Amino acid sequence: MTEHPTTVPSGTESAAICTPADRITKSLLGYGVLAGPLYLGVSLAQALTRDGFDLSKHAWSLLANGDLGWIQIMNFVVAGLATVAAAVGLRRALGRRLAPTLIAAYGVSLVGAGIFRADPAQGFPAGTPETTPISWHGALHFVVGGVGFVCLIVACFVLTKRLRPAMREATTDQRARLGRLGFRPRSTVRK
Repeated sequence: MTEHPTTVPSGTESAAICTPADRITKSLLGYGVLAGPLYLGVSLAQALTRDGFDLSKHAWSLLANGDLGWIQIMNFVVAGLATVAAAVGLRRALGRRLAPTLIAAYGVSLVGAGIFRADPAQGFPAGTPETTPISWHGALHFVVGGVGFVCLIVACFVLTKRLRPAMREATTDQRARLGRLGFRPRSTVRK
């Protein structure tokens, strides 16, 4: 199928051009925007409503246990798949780079954290002893989680280095726009 650019009319002389490939890339990147709030929202809703769960004491991974544990398992899997989709979009947007691979690895680790659930511990679910032995799936949950978080941290550093010039240009452009509107940074305001 041949891709034809779509011209979007605008109020200016130039028109934005968005190809089907661009729309797909933007859609994939959008999954990354949704993944974090989805994971946080679902986890927090459970933490506030599940009997015996204490936010000051328990890790969110423990929510994968008990009768409603399937909700947290699906939360891990859906957030992980959305993160992998965003990594594909990032690769399409930036080209072949290390950061999309690291972010995809983080997404896969979230899926793995859902597959290999943490062991019940610290009294959650209700009736669980404070200390419990670590099972093979509990150990794998910690391993895939640890690897995933290291990948996410390294990806942040890689992206910061890659995007620093673009961030400087955006900051300069934003300052110029604000200056035209009459706003000045605090350091240039006269008293």
